[in-house]
Amino acid sequence: MNLVEIREMSKIELIAKIEELKEKKFRLTFKHKTTVLKNTMDIRNIRKDIARINTILNEKNMNKH
Repeated sequence: MNLVEIREMSKIELIAKIEELKEKKFRLTFKHKTTVLKNTMDIRNIRKDIARINTILNEKNMNKH
């Protein structure tokens, strides 16, 4: 996900996306512990996407006040 796409999303969509990414990260981490992943960078990229979304959510909350 790029920053422009994230900024265009509403708060509800961002929260839903975070939940989706957390679930995906959990599944990849579990799979990584039990079998071999083709690309271990996927876990890192998901973690960074979650951080980006959280940053945008915090910015939107700051602008609200």
